[in-house]
Amino acid sequence: MKPNDVIKVFVGCDPNNCDLEQMMVLDYSIHMHTSVPVEIIWMQLSRDPESYWYSNPETNEGWNTTKWATPFSGFRWAIPEYCNFSGKAIYMDADVVVLSDLNELWEHPIRGESVVAAKTKANMTRLCTCLWDCEKAKTTILPVAQIKKDPDGHQKMMDLVKNNSQLVESYRDSYNCIDGEAEVIEDIKILHYSDMGTQFSHKYSLARVEKEGFKHWFDGKITPHPRPELAELFDRYYTAALEADYKLEDYRIKPFGAFPKKTNKRYKGNKITRPENDNKKSFFKRLFNI
Repeated sequence: MKPNDVIKVFVGCDPNNCDLEQMMVLDYSIHMHTSVPVEIIWMQLSRDPESYWYSNPETNEGWNTTKWATPFSGFRWAIPEYCNFSGKAIYMDADVVVLSDLNELWEHPIRGESVVAAKTKANMTRLCTCLWDCEKAKTTILPVAQIKKDPDGHQKMMDLVKNNSQLVESYRDSYNCIDGEAEVIEDIKILHYSDMGTQFSHKYSLARVEKEGFKHWFDGKITPHPRPELAELFDRYYTAALEADYKLEDYRIKPFGAFPKKTNKRYKGNKITRPENDNKKSFFKRLFNI
């Protein structure tokens, strides 16, 4: 890293203050472990026409979130253009606890035709924590103006990456450790508590948003996480952040209000947190391996 470099971390999060706990813990964990300067850019839907994340569902202007599973699903594709196709940038969802020095990921090579470093496992690329080479992405990623107005824009980009494995430089799995997987805490670089129904932050956020008089954006079923020691880890970081004078109010913004998105009512998590769902495939799915 050059002396004047700053690690840029783009974080996708809710625009109605549902994710304050996640944001605080992530912020604290990044700065607790990282040895170099970090700039965090919170990516949240905005009513401000001057904002990069502007959306007006009533007039069909700005970002079209209709088919997104989260309030920020498509934002990751805007990062290279936001950075003027220069330098590098890390993207991560808000539901993350960083347990290592982010400079390690920042210095990861992106070689050949690859434009992004990410987790590739079992024929699946996970871009929920990734490192962009913004300059190389210029000739690959669709223009933001095109992606934001297309309700299928996010999925088209996901399909592009899925069908062109040469675009992704594979990194160490534990930089995006999904719900702990089979790793012990000591071997996890970045913990992504990905199952939206088992997220550790619900313990704090659901009661808070109800008290504040609005609904959380996740409308699916809430269930316990299968690894209580990871929930305890989140609790420790949450408490440590408060003791270090981090405050939820520091992350609060003027609420965006209602926005269209896919419902989570049929959300089934992942096979790590809910392996029983993987065993419930119908006869025809097993027969045809789908």
